[in-house]
Amino acid sequence: MGLDTSPEAPIPVGKVSAMIGGWIDRLGAVWVEGQITQLSRRPGAGMVFLTLRDPSEDVSMTVTCFRGVFDPVADVVAEGARVVVHAKPEWYAGRGTLSLRAAEIRPVGLGELLARLEQLKRRLAGEGLFAADRKRPLPFLPGCVGLVTGRASAAERDVLENARLRWPAVRFEVRNVAVQGASAVAQVVAAVRELDEHPEVDVIIVARGGGSVEDLLPFSDEQLVRTVAAARTPVVSAIGHEPDQPLLDFVADLRASTPTDAAKRVVPDVGEELARIGQLRDRARQAVRSRVEREEAGLAATVSRPVLAAPLRMVEEREAEVAALLDRSRRSLDHRLDRASSELEHTLARVVALSPAATLRRGYAVLQRADGAVVRAAAEVSAGEELRARVAEGGFTVTVSGAGASGAGTGSGSASGTDAGDGRD
Repeated sequence: MGLDTSPEAPIPVGKVSAMIGGWIDRLGAVWVEGQITQLSRRPGAGMVFLTLRDPSEDVSMTVTCFRGVFDPVADVVAEGARVVVHAKPEWYAGRGTLSLRAAEIRPVGLGELLARLEQLKRRLAGEGLFAADRKRPLPFLPGCVGLVTGRASAAERDVLENARLRWPAVRFEVRNVAVQGASAVAQVVAAVRELDEHPEVDVIIVARGGGSVEDLLPFSDEQLVRTVAAARTPVVSAIGHEPDQPLLDFVADLRASTPTDAAKRVVPDVGEELARIGQLRDRARQAVRSRVEREEAGLAATVSRPVLAAPLRMVEEREAEVAALLDRSRRSLDHRLDRASSELEHTLARVVALSPAATLRRGYAVLQRADGAVVRAAAEVSAGEELRARVAEGGFTVTVSGAGASGAGTGSGSASGTDAGDGRD
């Protein structure tokens, strides 16, 4: 659509940009092929930015896509990779730039193959075939080793020679199969199943030398992976070199970097084991010797203690202590008895001195009425009343001749024979 413009009647830049955006919006989505020259993935960002370049024309365009579009191929797409992008052109009017908004990204050639393998890997991992808890431990000393490898291959020679150098008595059940090509998967699967059912095979090694990604494809086949996962016998994967990682490496119970490494990991070295046994024997002997020496030293220290060196010394010391305590107790008891005897004598003397009998011996008498009451005053008796007179040596009865006087009166009576000796009371 033409525009009528002139130097005297130009149109604004914004209108031109808007018109270009309108023309581009009417374009549909297209498939674009190119080489990734720049790749920007910011952590946490929802968008991924690419720069696609056409090497033949030396032309580049910016491509944007959501992270959900890029993540499925993120592991196999990097800078320098060739890709096919299904995208729609977009015009950014503010800056006047053209870009492509990608809805799908597909690797080209090897990248497409790697993408398919990555998808298969994720699916099998989701089923738990690669889980660490499914890995079975290898036997320490296998009696018979199953080997699946190519006929007269370097991998077969490396495994057999290195294993027999390490442990000459080891036996092998070898199954020669095709390790690449159309029949490789079927033959390897059959060999693994046969060795898994063999009653004498303790571990299985699947070995192949290095090669391209296409050459190693049979060892990433889903059928082979599932066969190894279902095997009862531990399986060791020894495919290619260190950088090579077919899917068999992830499902196998042990991954060896090379066939030679597989032989070393499966079969112990007889020399190393003998040396280890010698070391363990020396350590055990030293441990026993140290324990005996420690116990002897402890026993000598115990015997040298005074309680065992002179066992009667403690008894003698205790005997002397008991004798001293006995002597002290005797002296203390004698002292207490002497003091108690002295106190008793003094008390007896005081009691005797204060006794009524002592007063009667000095010539006094005690008058008692018939009811036994002691007469203390003359007014307490009446004339003619009989009183009992008690003296130091017995007693007698008296009759009051007068009352209220100064004590003058007459009395008669005689001491009763039964009263004799009452002065001791």
